[in-house]
Order: sequence, then structure tokens, then C-alpha cells
Amino acid sequence: MFEILPADEKVQNEIVRPSISYWQDAWRRLKKNKLAIVSLIFIIIITIMAIAVPAMSKFDYRTNNLDISNQLPSAEHWFGTDHLGRDMFVRVMFGARYSLIIAFVASLLNFIIGILYGGISGYVGGTTDNLMMRVVDILYSIPMMIYVIIIMSIIGAGLFSIIIALAISYWLSMARIVRGEVLQLKQQEFVLAAKVLGASNWRILLRHLIPNCIGPIIVTLTLLIPQAIFTESFLSFIGLGLSAPRASWGTLASDAMQGLYVFPYQLLFPSLAICFTILAFNLLGDGLRDSLDPRMRR
Repeated sequence: MFEILPADEKVQNEIVRPSISYWQDAWRRLKKNKLAIVSLIFIIIITIMAIAVPAMSKFDYRTNNLDISNQLPSAEHWFGTDHLGRDMFVRVMFGARYSLIIAFVASLLNFIIGILYGGISGYVGGTTDNLMMRVVDILYSIPMMIYVIIIMSIIGAGLFSIIIALAISYWLSMARIVRGEVLQLKQQEFVLAAKVLGASNWRILLRHLIPNCIGPIIVTLTLLIPQAIFTESFLSFIGLGLSAPRASWGTLASDAMQGLYVFPYQLLFPSLAICFTILAFNLLGDGLRDSLDPRMRR
């Protein structure tokens, strides 16, 4: 009544491809995007240089030396010197430190506030959702420049003022995206199963809903960082940023405008740093969007 199963049929149901997690699969697809990987490497390098160069260089970012003012790029001063004789390479790297700090801290605050606000709004729904979204609409209608002026008039200009202004206005997009994802996910069966098992609303939101929409959250966060860098540079360029002798890319560009036609290199290098960094974050964000979205699998 029984036959011995052939050897080739015994292995038909074996899993040939090793099992990989969601993040392993996303990293495998991200590595195929050469532009995204190059952008990631560039971001890592500029971050390391922003930390190491000002600390290790023999030139100080704030020490004036009028004997070597406005020198062209050379072997000793790679980016030349400014009108006060300060090394431009060190100052550009030091400016990267403040620009990236402002961008990352503002994005972290945006990450926390936006996720919690949008998650609560989408999960509770009803009247609470409508009221919370109307608050978002009202905040959206106020230009960020108003926030900056009000905050600076209260606590003064500086690094903290810019971070608070960005944190107040930049979490709105994140809240809307998280709300939309939670509205879709809360109708799924796994949420109903968690409720049946007695899970609290906070546990369902923090342990089940938000982790399942982490892909769009990371992509949005990556794309908001270059916006924060550009906004900080713009605010510093018009004089609402850091005060001397501290500098960001925006303040370096603003200082270089005084001698634009005579010493254009002083504007060229901070401008290129802004452009390349923003481009790298945008390309990385596009790569993360393609790799974290299962629908993009080919």
C-alpha cells in the first residue's frame, strides 16, 4: 500500500531561498541603488569631517589673521581664506557641524511629535481627529518666518531658536502622513486580534500600528532633513541665524556676498556644500522609498 518516495520528491517542499527579514530585504534592494549608496557614503563622510576637521586642523575657525586675508585656494588653504584671514575649509566644515546639528535635532523632534500626534489622531478618529487636524491646518497657514521672529523676540537669536522654530512647523507633514497610514492599518485584522487579547490602546498604537508604518515615516524623515538644512541656511543668510563667531553654511554664504564679484570662491564652497548635501539626502530618500515599499519589488 505504500511506496518509497523518490529522493527528488523529498526535497520539492524544501525552502531553497533562505528566510530574510523585512529590513534585510530592504537593505538588499537599497544596495542595488547606486545613487542612494553613494549619497549615504557622502552623508557619512561629511558628518565625520564636520566633527574631525575643526578639531584636528591647525587653523582655528574664529582666529583672525589679516596678513593672509582673501587668499585664493592653495595647498595650505584648500578653500582659501575669508576677509578676516580665517581658513575657509575649516569654517565650511565647522558650518557643516551646526547645519547638520540643526537639521538632525529638528528632524528628531519632528519624528517624535509628528508620530504621536498623527498616530493619536488617526487611531481615535471621529471628533478628536477632526479637531486635531484643524489645528494642523491652522498651523500650516502661518508662515514659518512668523514663528522664527516671535521665538527670537522671546529668547533671542541663536541655535536654540532655529531648532524650536523648525520643530514647531516641520512636524505637520509627518503628522498627516502617520494619520493616513494609521487610518488604513487600524482596520486590519491584527488590530482586532490585539483588542480581543486585551491590549490597551496605547500598546496597539505604539507596538502594532506605528511599527507597521515605519517605512513611510523613515522616508518622510529623510526628505525633511534637506528641507531643514535649506531653511536654516536661508534664515542664517538673512541674518536670523547664528551669531559670530559661530557659523553655518548660511552665514558663510551671507558673509561672502560682500565680496562676491572680487572673491567668488568664498561663496562657491559653502553653496556647493549646501547643494551636494541636500542632493544626497534627496537621492537617499528616493532610494529608501523604493527599498522600503514592498510594491516596488521587481
